[in-house]
Amino acid sequence: MENYIVKILEIEDVTHNVKCFRLEKPAGYTFTPGHATDVSINKPGWENEKRPFTFTALNDKPYLELTIKRYADHDGVTNHLHGLNKGDQLIVRDVWGAIEYKGPGYFIAGGAGITPFIAILRQLHKDDKLEGCKLIFANKTAKDIIYQAELTAMLGKSFINILSEENDDRYFHGHIDENFLKKEISDFNTHFYVCGPDKMIAAINEILVSNGANPETVVFEK
Repeated sequence: MENYIVKILEIEDVTHNVKCFRLEKPAGYTFTPGHATDVSINKPGWENEKRPFTFTALNDKPYLELTIKRYADHDGVTNHLHGLNKGDQLIVRDVWGAIEYKGPGYFIAGGAGITPFIAILRQLHKDDKLEGCKLIFANKTAKDIIYQAELTAMLGKSFINILSEENDDRYFHGHIDENFLKKEISDFNTHFYVCGPDKMIAAINEILVSNGANPETVVFEK
């Protein structure tokens, strides 16, 4: 497996605990929207602490982009990533992934699970092929919604938000359960893309299949 040492070109705040990292792009490095790589920090003691992150910019950009949520409850990789600065170095590796676009359908994401869908939706928007796609996004509070303005601009009324820990008249309140999905999904005989915490993925996949979805059309990171 190839290792590429890349410099951080730019860091932007996305939400209160999510940052966008733009990185140098190795020559000839390409990926499929929805795919990821294993990343580590190029500092002593951290080089082999690999974590998977999804690319969020498109292949035609002159940089790589990672959108990363910080988990500050322990002294781990994301916590240290959020402490880095422009000019610091990361190590990226070969591309891998199971999530890629198969056709119009429903994207269902929980929290940082939105990241594999960012590049897919950006590519579809660029290609004017978003018709027939709907995004259902679960978060704890409104301030947790990643790229809210951009996703709203792209998807309009096909961007559905549900919050579990905050009542806000602009959004649904609760969890993505069977009743909610049956209200929001008009056709279970289509493509589904699911990403989020493991328990959420398992529960949603079970609901989709029990309501008629073909398991072969449910795409998720295995």
